Amino acid sequence: MRHQFWLVRHALVDSGALSYLYGTDDVGICDATMAADAGRYAALAARLPRPARLVCSPLSRTQLTAQAIIRAGYPAQTPLIDAAFIEQDFGAYQGLPISQFDQRKLGERHPFWPIHAAETPPNGESFDAMITRVGAGLEQLLVQPPGRDTIIVSHGGAIRAACAYALGLSAHQALCLSVDNISLTRLEYHDHGWKIMSMNEHLSISTCETMRRPSIKQQHRDIETVAETSSGATP
Repeated sequence: MRHQFWLVRHALVDSGALSYLYGTDDVGICDATMAADAGRYAALAARLPRPARLVCSPLSRTQLTAQAIIRAGYPAQTPLIDAAFIEQDFGAYQGLPISQFDQRKLGERHPFWPIHAAETPPNGESFDAMITRVGAGLEQLLVQPPGRDTIIVSHGGAIRAACAYALGLSAHQALCLSVDNISLTRLEYHDHGWKIMSMNEHLSISTCETMRRPSIKQQHRDIETVAETSSGATP
């Protein structure tokens, strides 16, 4: 059995939320950035497998991102909403300014995450608990149905957790991974276990068009033009 998971991080959130720890809060996305990234959504729509099962977290920022990919050309479908792939629940810390966590002493927080990797916020969950939750979600998708591709539009924390589950990374190691907005991470499961196919891919239609090689016919025309010019003939 082979099953590939195509993990897409949601669109950039509204600038008003960026300075706060929002976690599982349902904050809005930045509409201007989404419009400016139209080429990236078109590239994703062309890159993602079809047919494939589409999964989103319960938060609107993942579902709006999935809608943008569909508008850009991916076949329309209603996504499965799965809470296993929601962002880390920061509990009582949600809504607090991130600057408040920047003031913590060395060792009291992760270098790339607002809180310590092993910390459980009041009424929230630790990153270890999140790895367990996301891993269980992946395993559930594997059994029904098997042998398919699954696209999961999720969150930076959940995608790190998925990679940690696949590779057996610690919470601290997982939080050292970079996952950008609208980037693609691919995991594969088969009879020998888990494999990371790629991580944090950035796709762009314009880049692909710029790098596209000329056709064989055009190459022949170019060669003929050079030959004629060298011989003094008028092209």
